[in-house]
Amino acid sequence: MLKIHNRVLLLLVILLVVAGAVLPFINFAPNRLVSGESIALNQLPAHAWLILSIPVFILACLTLFPCRPTSLVSTLLVGELLFIAILLVMGRTASQFAAHGSTLARTSPGSGLWLSLTLCLLLCADAISRLTPKALWRLLLNLQIWIVPVALLVSGYFDSLSLLKEYANRQDVFDDSLSRHLALLLGTLLPALSIGVPLGVLCYNRPGWQSSVFSVLNVIQTVPSVALFGLLIAPLAGLVKLAPWLGSLGVSGIGVAPALIALVLYALLPLVRGVVSGLQQVPRNIIESAEGMGMSRWQVFWQAEVPLALPVLLRSLRVVCVQTIGMTVIAALIGAGGFGAIIFQGLLSSALDLVLLGVIPVIALAVILDAFFKLFISLLEEKQP
Repeated sequence: MLKIHNRVLLLLVILLVVAGAVLPFINFAPNRLVSGESIALNQLPAHAWLILSIPVFILACLTLFPCRPTSLVSTLLVGELLFIAILLVMGRTASQFAAHGSTLARTSPGSGLWLSLTLCLLLCADAISRLTPKALWRLLLNLQIWIVPVALLVSGYFDSLSLLKEYANRQDVFDDSLSRHLALLLGTLLPALSIGVPLGVLCYNRPGWQSSVFSVLNVIQTVPSVALFGLLIAPLAGLVKLAPWLGSLGVSGIGVAPALIALVLYALLPLVRGVVSGLQQVPRNIIESAEGMGMSRWQVFWQAEVPLALPVLLRSLRVVCVQTIGMTVIAALIGAGGFGAIIFQGLLSSALDLVLLGVIPVIALAVILDAFFKLFISLLEEKQP
């Protein structure tokens, strides 16, 4: 009797079949402002559905094998192959439609294609997590999945897709948005670390202050981001009116200044809590041993407490980075720029491709930073006793 050994893979394969059979795979529109026609996978030329069904069938067969290295490596390879095959079908279909349509026609991925790509990445990530517990190997195995897709992107294989056409038309805007988004991230992290780390150390050394400090930071965190951005407009505008020289420094009621103030305020709670939690988890016997060796309080702090608390602090910083990347999108509502400006422009003009042009790099930035922090923290923890 057949026995399912990998139920997660089975669920993902079922969802892949449903995505390919039910949801639209490609959208074709005469121009960027109309919704266009949805095309199912079985309607694509060159029997694309038959090509894609082969790796799906192999994945379904792999659910019957025990989760051993051989079957997991096979799952990873077939999942990668399916991921690349879907991308190849997408690019080839877009090129075929572009060759027979007008220059204004747009070919974009449908919901079925997006879902299929996501499911492929999930099954590859599941196989990698079962293969090795090492963070470095997991990161490298996840990175190698993107070698072929990035090569196809650089070679211009996807240039007929509507998303790439939007990028080609707005490359200068995209580059400006990227630099502004990164500048807002760095402009938030530097003051947040300068305020949050000393405040966290102070709260650790004076436990009686923790309740008051965390109450204030919790209240700030509960204020909706749009409301906080709006609340800062009037005070900053009044401040610039009283001291006009602030205007020459770029301070105004709208723009970067209120965005940075709000983002820094939101970053303080996870940072301060991370510093306090990190220092509190340092074993007492290690501090006593350091003091017994004749170390001063300052030496105990820098040479014993900080290294042991660093992983927890970095986890808090990881949360702050991902949170700031996402909230910077909202800051575009008050003129701070970044990818949020592209997203809201796309929403106002009902241009889905323009929205995706802003959304995809935001997700990519968050995922890259999250992976970097996870790798660094795991390497740090491996070196600790």
